[in-house]
Amino acid sequence: MSINEAAIAKYEAWLNDTAIDETTKEELRGIAGNEKEIVDRFYRDLEFGTGGLRGVMGAGTNRLNAYTVGKATQGLADWVLSQGAEAPSVVIAHDSRNNSPEFALDAALVLAANGITAYLFPSLRPTPQLSFSVRALKATAGIVITASHNPPEYNGYKAYNKDGCQLVPHEAEQAIARIQAVTSFEQVRTISREEAESNGLLLWLGQAEDEQFAETVAACSLNRELLQNGLGERVSVVFTPLHGSGNVPVRSVLAKAGFSNVHIVPEQEQPDGYFSTVKSPNPEEREAFTKAIALAKQVDADIIIGTDPDADRMGAVVKNNEGEYVVLSGNQSGAIMVYYTLSQLKEQGKLPANGIVVKTIVTSEMGADIAQSFGASVTNTLTGFKYIGEKMTQYEATGEHTFLFGYEESYGYLTGTYARDKDAVVASLLICEAAAYYKNQGKTLYDVLLELYAQYGTYLEGLQSRTLKGLDGVQQIAATMEQWRDNPPAEVAGVKVDRLLDYNTGLDGLPKENVLKFMLADGSWFCLRPSGTEPKIKVYFAVRGQSPDDASAALERLTTAVMDRVDQPA
Repeated sequence: MSINEAAIAKYEAWLNDTAIDETTKEELRGIAGNEKEIVDRFYRDLEFGTGGLRGVMGAGTNRLNAYTVGKATQGLADWVLSQGAEAPSVVIAHDSRNNSPEFALDAALVLAANGITAYLFPSLRPTPQLSFSVRALKATAGIVITASHNPPEYNGYKAYNKDGCQLVPHEAEQAIARIQAVTSFEQVRTISREEAESNGLLLWLGQAEDEQFAETVAACSLNRELLQNGLGERVSVVFTPLHGSGNVPVRSVLAKAGFSNVHIVPEQEQPDGYFSTVKSPNPEEREAFTKAIALAKQVDADIIIGTDPDADRMGAVVKNNEGEYVVLSGNQSGAIMVYYTLSQLKEQGKLPANGIVVKTIVTSEMGADIAQSFGASVTNTLTGFKYIGEKMTQYEATGEHTFLFGYEESYGYLTGTYARDKDAVVASLLICEAAAYYKNQGKTLYDVLLELYAQYGTYLEGLQSRTLKGLDGVQQIAATMEQWRDNPPAEVAGVKVDRLLDYNTGLDGLPKENVLKFMLADGSWFCLRPSGTEPKIKVYFAVRGQSPDDASAALERLTTAVMDRVDQPA
């Protein structure tokens, strides 16, 4: 049976399934005869990637809906029960996306029907708080309903282990096997909310847990006393939660730390699953900061911060030497925070001899060079913060290293060991604290960045991506990766390719992953990686120059040469 025939067979099976509600069937009848749409919705089941289960909302196996959420949760419940916990429990949170509250409750009721206690937040909460709460409540697992910074038509389902870390490969494989064993929706157990509550299997979390999280994050401040003694109020901060879950926790933590001059972008303060004021709720993009920059000019802000819908990514905007607001890249913000953290720990006599910074293979080497200059170790992981979280748990168990900071170029950061996922709340605190500390020395964060360039070299990075939807897109991405793997270039933009790192072979003790990294003779590199959460192929670039102009020119040459080949038909 061909892929198209199998997809159509699944489509018809949904129409005939007595477990499927009539509203869903009406949606499916509306695409009758549209083979391309049917195939796109049914040619596969949503798969766990770097961010778990994620897809467009709608009816179908390749969509996120109550049925795919139910099936995933039944499989996860079977996995949770296999862990042998005496009183199994799962913490569930969700963000501001459409259908997130409903999917969260659906998941809770499936867990309850399987005899697993579900701890559920009644309204939107940040992903890092979910990670924290799994650990604080000593739960067996966690779930967060979110699609992070994806467009509004998406939603997702992230699963966490007892350490508060997203399922790592061997755990995900076990869970996926159990999910795939659910072949009929009649196998998905569920009960009513009333029955779950009366049986003590649905418990609601709230203010006490919020306060515990906020105080724990605020305690990560490196200069809290200085901030509370007046420095915090001298710094003008503009904050946009981009209609997501960062609004309350970020403001709470900043206030606890001593920041009293915080301005919220009013149009983007309230939850909105359509993210109606932005093209995409992504703090990696300057467009998302348009309203924040306008407000910053009015109040003469020292720094702008923005968080994505589930508040695990933070973007920062600072003034350059011409007084213009510029968006820092994830690598630039990460380098500043690494430098600030390690320099403060050293100054305060708190820098451990076995300290370590953890980053991903596509993150700039600038932060690594900074860390090593302070005597800290550095290690690389595959893309996805779960791998950083896994390292943290490993170090905590062995004592081999003391975790200092973890980050990835895609605006994810963590300091402290209270969670095992990236946290935009603590990143907001740390970058604002750095802005305050250096303002006290007469510097902006842009000044600090230029000083770091002068000391460590001008590192510049870039990212290009190509969105290729549907089955044709999946095949095109696979063909592109195969072409680069089988026919690697000898040189790019006139520079010799020294090495090809094929992570599909399991390099450096890392899990196998379909990633190619090309190391060039001048120290620059580029990397091809299919996205684990979107129908995209991503291409990362990194150069190191003698000056900003030199680095910028080198980055442009490298990007042009690589993308010219990527854009050719595979």
